[in-house]
Amino acid sequence: MTMQDTLRPADPALDALDTRILGEVAEMLREVIGEEYVVDMEIAMDTSFNEDLELESIEFVTLADRMRVTYGDKVDFVGFLAEMDVDKVINMQVGEVVRFIADSLRAGVGA
Repeated sequence: MTMQDTLRPADPALDALDTRILGEVAEMLREVIGEEYVVDMEIAMDTSFNEDLELESIEFVTLADRMRVTYGDKVDFVGFLAEMDVDKVINMQVGEVVRFIADSLRAGVGA
């Protein structure tokens, strides 16, 4: 399965950086979840962590660690989550994380 398999065809709302990050996050999620049902699942911007992926809290921790390794200190995923209330985290979609990472990386370029 390639990164392109995880994306909807030509989403005009996504630029090249968003598209790349969506593919990276989708791959990290597949590795972290490790369940057969997620291997062939389309992970898109509107995929929810709770309802669609059924991500557990320990998997969120593992995902945060993978993001730290992948993106370094430029992306503070733990800080991002810390600013949210529990309901917001539970209802979060993949696109929110993709946009956060992209914004963090863009901000780091100008620093």
